[in-house]
Amino acid sequence: MHPSNNETAYFAAGCFWGVQHLFDQQAGIVSTRVGYMGGHRNGPTYEQVCLGTTGHVEVVEVIFDPEKVSYKNLVKFFFEIHDFEQTNGQGPDIGEQYLSVIFVANDTQRDMAETVIEELIQMGYEVATEIREAGDFWPGEEYHEKYYAKKGGQPYCHVRRTIF
Repeated sequence: MHPSNNETAYFAAGCFWGVQHLFDQQAGIVSTRVGYMGGHRNGPTYEQVCLGTTGHVEVVEVIFDPEKVSYKNLVKFFFEIHDFEQTNGQGPDIGEQYLSVIFVANDTQRDMAETVIEELIQMGYEVATEIREAGDFWPGEEYHEKYYAKKGGQPYCHVRRTIF
């Protein structure tokens, strides 16, 4: 058995159902989980996060194989699947739990995220996405996992558009 060289990334881009659905279709993704990050309450529930009082955002944990897909390419993909210029949520989903945030696990991830943001700014975009330190990841409730795979249909506020 070889040791795993997989890495972890955390992306918040609005409702985690659509974000997970689109990341699951990408090459090099080992697994994904929906959950919450960035708040001040241990073990938040979906209902608590939706009240907007815990400080958490809906996030997707992405485990990936860096030999098959780079972190930088995942960051670029993240920017292509949501409106990173929107400051108050995503589409019709308004509130702090739907903000655009990249939670970085180390300085290398921070540098790559900042580089991609700089590229977007040079293209003329206004980037509302925040870069924050990754903290505790609280897994979401089971009924949120792989929502579109279980229920069918397509995300209503996540569509990929080519930018890079």
